[in-house]
Amino acid sequence: MLDFKQKLENYALLAVKIGINIQPGQTLVINADIVSAELVRLIVRQAYEAGAKLVKVNYSDEIVTRTRYELAPSESFLEPPKWQADELEDLARNGAAFLSVVSANPDLLNGIEASRIADNQRTAGTAMAPYREMMMANHVSWSIVAYPSTTWAAKVFPDAAPETQVDLLWDAIFKAVRADQENPVEAWSNHLAGLKQRCDILNERKYRKLHFTAAGTDLTLELPEGHIWCQAGAVNGRGVPFLANIPTEEVFTAPLKTGASGKVSSTKPLSYGGNIIDKFTLTLENGKVTDFSAETGQEALASLLAMDEGSAYFGEVALVPFHSPISESGILYYTTLYDENASCHLALGAAYAFTLQDGIAMTKEQLAGHGMNQSLTHVDFMMGSPEMNIDGITDDGNSEPIFRAGNWASSI
Repeated sequence: MLDFKQKLENYALLAVKIGINIQPGQTLVINADIVSAELVRLIVRQAYEAGAKLVKVNYSDEIVTRTRYELAPSESFLEPPKWQADELEDLARNGAAFLSVVSANPDLLNGIEASRIADNQRTAGTAMAPYREMMMANHVSWSIVAYPSTTWAAKVFPDAAPETQVDLLWDAIFKAVRADQENPVEAWSNHLAGLKQRCDILNERKYRKLHFTAAGTDLTLELPEGHIWCQAGAVNGRGVPFLANIPTEEVFTAPLKTGASGKVSSTKPLSYGGNIIDKFTLTLENGKVTDFSAETGQEALASLLAMDEGSAYFGEVALVPFHSPISESGILYYTTLYDENASCHLALGAAYAFTLQDGIAMTKEQLAGHGMNQSLTHVDFMMGSPEMNIDGITDDGNSEPIFRAGNWASSI
């Protein structure tokens, strides 16, 4: 049994070696909440020991963030953070790697006027668009890991004694990211190889459409010509492998922007913009959400769908079996980084350029011409369940099982 210190060291090692895979002479940019300083310091040391030229840490504070939304004048949310966008774009163009350490409080902005949140997201998203486009085309290495804050842990384990909540969340995180194993790097190499095998099978079959059926869901998604099934293990524009998020259990691709029709219902709460959206249903025609309802967070969902023209269309479809480690833990994490790896999911908003053949070399206009959705946002929501069936439909109209009862069919 490894002690806490060794597991934390392993976690930092995974972030540096498997996540962003820092290269000698490279700059690393870390964006993190101030509560995660313990882990960030270990990551900084690991990065320098691996040859990093500079590690730049940008700390945030959820109390400061909340205070701004409560007290700042409305016009401040309409001012683009050009200084921040210019810096990130310059760092990306010069080959920096980017690591986010998230410690999100799912209810951070509960009660804040939705228009203030939407204005800030739209303004910041517009300013950051060139930087985000480089990330979504995998021109740079980027990764996301999590650190348990007291507010997040209390949300995940509300019935546990307060003094045990953070420890319980640490135990769950260490297990999910394989930091509790003697050789976590080897464990991740083996896991990613298994995900690649799934991708290879789906890429060989080249399904034209996917048909999802479950309680509250009857959805058909058309896939664009030349789509590529991927897993989070990727290669950046300089040929260096990295892992976009730790943990990961998904294989994913982009749907055709105009190819979604039917109805889909969420199966887990969505933490979006500091609020919870739960038990919601979307109805789609020709790819676009034409009707929606939510038992919780209706206003936040409306704001998301109205972000821009592309936010009411899908940019990602991801397959995750019910029999996977995070799902079988039975823990609801209230953060997409974990919950999306316990359930099949879809993303409203932008498609990843690398999920289309030759997509990373295409302009935005060329990607759009191939049916890839464009948007300032990319928000995953969970819609998988133990009852879900998924069929792949071929060019000649034949239907083949991909998922049965929430898990991979025997033929995949």
